Parts: sequence; C-alpha cells; structure tokens
Amino acid sequence: MQKPVRKAVFPVGGLGTRFLPATKSMPKEMLPVVDKPLIQYAVEEARESGIEEFIFVTGRGKSAIEDHFDHSYELNDMLQQRGKSNALKLVTDMLMRPGSFAYIRQQEPLGLGHAVWCARKLVGDEPFAVILADDLVQSQRPCLRQLVDVYEETGGNVVAVMDVPREHTDRYGVLRTGEDDGRKAEVLGLVEKPKPAEAPSTLSVIGRYVLLPEVFDHLERQEKGAGGEIQLTDAMARMIGRHPFHGLRFEGHRFDCGDKVGFLEATLSYALDRDDIAPAFREALTRYR
Repeated sequence: MQKPVRKAVFPVGGLGTRFLPATKSMPKEMLPVVDKPLIQYAVEEARESGIEEFIFVTGRGKSAIEDHFDHSYELNDMLQQRGKSNALKLVTDMLMRPGSFAYIRQQEPLGLGHAVWCARKLVGDEPFAVILADDLVQSQRPCLRQLVDVYEETGGNVVAVMDVPREHTDRYGVLRTGEDDGRKAEVLGLVEKPKPAEAPSTLSVIGRYVLLPEVFDHLERQEKGAGGEIQLTDAMARMIGRHPFHGLRFEGHRFDCGDKVGFLEATLSYALDRDDIAPAFREALTRYR
C-alpha cells in the first residue's frame, strides 16, 4: 500500500516579469481572478484533494502571501462591528489549522527543480504534490485529486498532461509515451522544452505533479538543464524505469495565468461561472461586441 499524499509544495518565488508593472510590489500569485488570488485557488484545490501540509517556497517580496493566509485581527474586528458576516466568513474560512503552513525561501531563482529541492527537509521521506499557481484548472473534480486517485491506483509518479500545438512544445516538458488508454499514458521519456521538430509527442506536462521523494536525490546534483536552470523535468526523467510513471489527461480546463491572455480568459470564465455576478457581467460584455 502506498503512503498517502499529505504534503504539497507551492513554488512561489518567481518574479512575474510578464505582469509588470503590476507585479513590481505584489507577488504574481496574488493577482486576483475575479475576487480571489491565484494562490488561494491553488491552496483550496490542494485542501479539497486531501492535502494536510502546505509548503511555500518563496522569494524576496513575497510576504503578502504569508499575510494573506494569516489572521487579520483588525479586519475581522471591523467586519464584525459593521455586521458584514458574509465577508467575515470569507476571510476566516480560508484559514488553516496552526502549523499546517510552512514557508522556506529560495535564495536564488535557479529554476523549478531548485525550488522543489529547497523543500526537501520539510517534505521528508514521503510522496508529495507540487502545484504551480500559474496553472489554474477549472474542473468539477479538483485536478490534483484526479492525480492522487491515479497514484493510489498505480503508485509511482503522476503528472497532469495535455496535448498542446506542436509549435508550443518548446514551452513545456514533453512526454515520450508507451501504453496509453486515452486517459492515462505510461511515461517512457521526458524532454524539457524540445524544439517542435524534435518533440517526441505533443503531450505536455502542466503544473500539477505527484512525486516520490526519490526525486530529491536527483535534484541534489544541481545539474543545470534547459535555460541554464535546474529543471524538475530532468530529475523526473531519471526516475523513469525505476518506478511507475504516468501522465494523466485530467478532466477540466487549464488556464495559463502566467500569460496575460490566459489570465484574462480565466477571469472571463470564472466570472461567467458565478451566479452572483454572471448576469450583470454578460450584460456588460454585450457593450464590447
């Protein structure tokens, strides 16, 4: 029987330069989709997937994330005095049990693999999840929960995958697959950001992972890969053949919120999915046809 997936790592140390000047003094993970920051969507997905411990790998200027998931006594008191019970419930329901959040700093921006490696002492010797808040997945069943279900069935490593246009393979880690039932694909190889002509497929990894702790042994080498960074994909590739490894075509729609158009599309979709604002929002959209 596999050990349960209880911990999740959130690499949130990036600078968010594609959203300057908005991210000059605000973490990109705090950019709101409608009225909730990206990082809160990620944390809620993890919590709904059975995660009990939340590990944030941060960088300079990321204190707003810590503050967001902490008590704000002044705000709570003001909301209570003014009878704003719904707003008070919103800000208190998002709080976790004391000790369930941990923060560690990635002192240098050396890549996703390096960020995950920084969390090794907090993860310890058990399987864990990695969630990239930039990848927002709108789905009936949490994307990470879908991966955990496959992990409980097969063991080993599981990554969320989707087919992308071949001309975009140089933006992703791309799979070379074996047995494939149309939903779950056996991973025989992984290539980070291959040129379109050299990509083994168009089945590409997005920001959801369930990984065995052995990945830290490979990240420990600190070897640089594509872009001169320490790549998580390279460390995962070294685990192929040693443990079961699958890519899951998840149910849901993924928005690349590290991209301005993807971020705007996510805002549009989530707004139209809200009963409280969708009618007025639809009416407003008619003015821009």
